[in-house]
Amino acid sequence: MTTLEACRDVDQHEPLAPLRHLFDLPEGVIYLDGNSLGPLPKATAARVTDVVQREWGQGLIRSWNDAGWIDLPQRLGDQFAPWIGAKPGEVVFTDTTSVNLYKVLSAAIRLSQQEFSDPAPRTKVISERSNFPTDLYIAESLCKQHNLELVLIEPEELPTCLTTDVAVLLLSHVNYRTGHMHDMNQVTRDAHAQGVLTVWDLAHAAGAVPVDLNAANADYAVGCSYKYLNGGPGAPAFVWVHARHTDKFWQPLSGWFGHAEQFAFNSDYQPAPGIRRYMCGTQPMIALSALQCGLDIFSEAEKYGGMTALRRKSVALTDLFIELVETRCAGYGLGLATPRDIFARGSQVCLTRDDGAGVDGQGSGAYAIVQALIARGVIGDFRKGDGGNGPHKDILRFGFTPLYTRFEDVWNAVEHLRQVLESGEWQKPEFNRINAVT
Repeated sequence: MTTLEACRDVDQHEPLAPLRHLFDLPEGVIYLDGNSLGPLPKATAARVTDVVQREWGQGLIRSWNDAGWIDLPQRLGDQFAPWIGAKPGEVVFTDTTSVNLYKVLSAAIRLSQQEFSDPAPRTKVISERSNFPTDLYIAESLCKQHNLELVLIEPEELPTCLTTDVAVLLLSHVNYRTGHMHDMNQVTRDAHAQGVLTVWDLAHAAGAVPVDLNAANADYAVGCSYKYLNGGPGAPAFVWVHARHTDKFWQPLSGWFGHAEQFAFNSDYQPAPGIRRYMCGTQPMIALSALQCGLDIFSEAEKYGGMTALRRKSVALTDLFIELVETRCAGYGLGLATPRDIFARGSQVCLTRDDGAGVDGQGSGAYAIVQALIARGVIGDFRKGDGGNGPHKDILRFGFTPLYTRFEDVWNAVEHLRQVLESGEWQKPEFNRINAVT
């Protein structure tokens, strides 16, 4: 697939090609940012209109019963459960990833402290230094509450850091900056061998790479739905707890939707059995209904080979992007932050920029290059590094979603990148002005 014509030929015979037509993709846009915000499913606008005008407008409060609002979080959880190796009744869509992480990390810390009879106390929570910042903020807050130490490591340090004084290991399955993917099965085994509980953030993994939480014997997992699941900006996240842990402890945000007898209106809290106890307040029905349209596309994808087909295409798309960047953009200071090993790579490719400072003489120019691409209709995003004071460089980040990304899109995106670099177009002042969202 080294020519545009060859890419187009592959697209014509690609089994997943019909799924692209389920999305409302703007004409002339090459969208490589589904790992930040998935595009709009065509069915969503009509579904949301129906919820607003008929279910809310006409059904009013009756729709909690008549339209099935009351159990929609669990039904969506059951619908998506097979895509992350979960069983019916183990997943619920509710709240945000950050809030859900607070719930499960709190539960994991308490489980480690109260149930495990260790000769020495477990005083540490371990995470990667490059984990998504909100995960670290939540972990920092909980460590302060429980008088624990949050220890941040580089990925290569992980094998030596899993010791008997660690309570919980908090990791993203796919790193948001680099696209590096952990071996969930092996890491979980290593953690459990030391009595360490695992909490997995699937924000950049769910719907993009194979995940089997039960096969991995993981303990807790959370993930968002506005990226690869195409649920819309701010769509409700999901939470999963292994069946062996679900009923052992209360999650800290005990609200009425997680009560065993919600409409008994008792003054004391009694948690519902199972995953429903991980809900808290009244659920956002419009947002959940929009999310269902995104999940319905995954149900449709089962007809075309499911996750096996998605992963095969994801690897081919990212392989092609890496190959074309290295052959067509050589000599412009681009480096590869994403693993070449397909078993350690998510569904994104992250590039670094080693020379050619920005217009103001600072940075790598990576931000400006991304902005120049966006102006051309090639939408990726930028993630800031540590300013040269550490191992993390500025990142040009590109996500490849097999549901709608074509091989033709990959070829054209790299051609635009080549032109931006060759012409120096990225040096224009308008591309070096920092926006609020990068």
